[in-house]
Amino acid sequence: MYALVRRIPRGRVCSYGQIARWLGLSGGARQVGWAMRALDGKSDLPWHRVVNSRGRVSLGGRPGDLQRALLESEGIEFDARGRLDLTALAWEPGQEE
Repeated sequence: MYALVRRIPRGRVCSYGQIARWLGLSGGARQVGWAMRALDGKSDLPWHRVVNSRGRVSLGGRPGDLQRALLESEGIEFDARGRLDLTALAWEPGQEE
């Protein structure tokens, strides 16, 4: 899972559910979410590039603010409702990285 997340390029995102499907984890979006939350602050994994299926940051409070700031620093824009354009920004394995 972490190896797959590491491949998500700057300025692109994946949903928890997409990652679960690629790994064959039926209904595994929550498992992916828990794995991202389990990372400590020293990890260089681009965990912030994993969002929910509605194109929103799922984390609340400071972690969510940090995730959004990291995505915005990569040029990702959010609309007034706090969503990003998942269709335009979604990355899939096999795309240029």
